Amino acid sequence: MNDSSPRTLLRRSLIALGVGSILIAACYAFVDRPVATLVHRDGFPRDVVLKWFTYPPPIVQLWTPAILAVMALRWSLGGLRRWEVTLLLASVSLVLADQFRETLALVFGRYWPETWIDDNPSFIGDGAYGFHPFHSGRAYESFPSGHTARTLAVVSTYWIVYPRWRVAGVAAALAVAVGLIGMNYHFVSDVLAGGLIGALVGSYGVAVSGIDTRQDP
Repeated sequence: MNDSSPRTLLRRSLIALGVGSILIAACYAFVDRPVATLVHRDGFPRDVVLKWFTYPPPIVQLWTPAILAVMALRWSLGGLRRWEVTLLLASVSLVLADQFRETLALVFGRYWPETWIDDNPSFIGDGAYGFHPFHSGRAYESFPSGHTARTLAVVSTYWIVYPRWRVAGVAAALAVAVGLIGMNYHFVSDVLAGGLIGALVGSYGVAVSGIDTRQDP
């Protein structure tokens, strides 16, 4: 989504938001409940491998303060190389994407697919389905997915700056998405929304930074 023209980036962002909103609405109406029911019925939440796929985003976020501190020290000692700037951008984008996710979770207030913590209302457990705007608390934080927001923030950064790493980025994003849906941690539309947020944050981070995206050493 990166482009040298801010207007072009804005236009592409609006298109992505429009298309994404249509897909999210379609999933909400026709996909989310059947998939959540299928996952629950077939016992996927007991799959250890799928659960492993969901671990990296929060673990990486735990290390972002250390990464930022090291990059600040490196900068003070003589500037950052291109790969270090990219790492810094990815780290900042990850944190910002997760903050966007927290704000939007409050705005939308959606129930989870299953009951996981504190007897939270859920579609599988209680038949609770839908949005409850501006309801706070863990019971209303399913939409959008923070895991995919963080993942796509990092992936989109490297997607733009280092195109040769795109296959690895797609594989990582798909693994996280499959883990979240396969464990019934999130609805399909939650994952789509989180990915859209992360991709937008990462794209604007690269654009604002001014890093040369024409190189791929």
